[in-house]
Amino acid sequence: MAIIISSSFNMQFSIFALLFLLLSFQSYATSSTSTTSTTDRFIQCLHDRSDPSFPITGEVYTPVNSSFPSVLQAYIRNLRFNETTTPKPVLIVTALHPSHVQAAVVCAKEHRLLMRTRSGGHDYEGLSYVSNSNQPFFVVDMFNLRSVNVSIERETAWVQAGATLGEVYYRIAEKSNTHGFPAGVCPTVGVGGHFSGGGYGNLMRKYGLSVDNIIDAELIDANGRLLNRKSMGEDLFWAITGGGGISFGVVLSYTIKLVRVPAVVTVFNVERTYEQNLTTIAERWVEVADKFDKDLFVRMTFSVVNDTNGEKTIRAIFPSLYLGNSTTLVALMNKDFPELGLRISDCTEMSWIESVLFYTVSPLIKSDYVQNPISKQGFEFIFEKMKELENQMLAFNPYGGRMSEIPNSLSPFRIGRETCEDFPKRSKIGKNSVLKPRSDT
Repeated sequence: MAIIISSSFNMQFSIFALLFLLLSFQSYATSSTSTTSTTDRFIQCLHDRSDPSFPITGEVYTPVNSSFPSVLQAYIRNLRFNETTTPKPVLIVTALHPSHVQAAVVCAKEHRLLMRTRSGGHDYEGLSYVSNSNQPFFVVDMFNLRSVNVSIERETAWVQAGATLGEVYYRIAEKSNTHGFPAGVCPTVGVGGHFSGGGYGNLMRKYGLSVDNIIDAELIDANGRLLNRKSMGEDLFWAITGGGGISFGVVLSYTIKLVRVPAVVTVFNVERTYEQNLTTIAERWVEVADKFDKDLFVRMTFSVVNDTNGEKTIRAIFPSLYLGNSTTLVALMNKDFPELGLRISDCTEMSWIESVLFYTVSPLIKSDYVQNPISKQGFEFIFEKMKELENQMLAFNPYGGRMSEIPNSLSPFRIGRETCEDFPKRSKIGKNSVLKPRSDT
């Protein structure tokens, strides 16, 4: 009897398992077919809605295209989002013309596909090329739209969103050695993402953020219309200058106001270790860095290194830019920050564009605002925690100067800072500086 019951049960279980597999396969096949048909209709929509004078055919990549992996991976800066398990787009549009972006926006709405827009790929959360939703998505990659046209006569430049900061700096330097632009220190960061988030760098104490120096922009809105500052209106223009990427449309280009820099600037990159009275130096930096002369920007970074005995210690680096000569710089530092012990031999004079290469660093992943001055005890705690974690870098960037003069209402970047400062769960570790920890992953 037991054998009969077992056989009957096994037969029933086998039939049930087979039925479940058939239903699962049918569901998968239906879902896969649905996605494929939606993608096919979407591609046809792109063809129909883009300018026939600028065919989009060669700019659409699907997973069956042999170039799809290389196009997708070209601007993935965080390898955590390049795993086989990472959700992949159903296609990539490498736009060559504004009509390609217009078609992508309109067709995405029509076929209910999520859209991601990628500029330089320095989006360490992967939001420009990954979706956390189960809904199919595609990527509009802007890297082909990277022209930079500089007018020294008007002291402006027209910059497409797919250009990198390094390309912007290079084109400016081609025309003038006494002009620059306040933006980030990593040359491979894309203009589109950098400007849409505010854009700060080592000229911000003199000239403010990148968005404080944007005078016009071209935008594709949610209805596929091509707008400039006048036609979009001041509210939308305000939103796209620091309010985040693709929240309000797809920015195609910016017109930026160039700033004047001296023909000769001075840089230094002084290092100090924990054993060289680092806690006192760090405490003093927090007190004075945002009060330096506007022409001076001094960053402070910490990392864990091994000393001569192989023991872990903390090393600080003070990479700096001064818009002037080395003699004046040393006099300023000895007056306001003698604890660092800067000497004329630590300084190097060069052109502004050379300082960009000198100052190049990797982008950081996490950021926060410090609210109260950090004491020596506070730095001791930070240093011990860093030695526990080992592969960490902590960077402090001072504001002050022009950054303190511009009203918060002039950009959503500053409104966002106010919101952060009012948030109850704050780390009370400083004032008027940006704290930027990075994990080397």
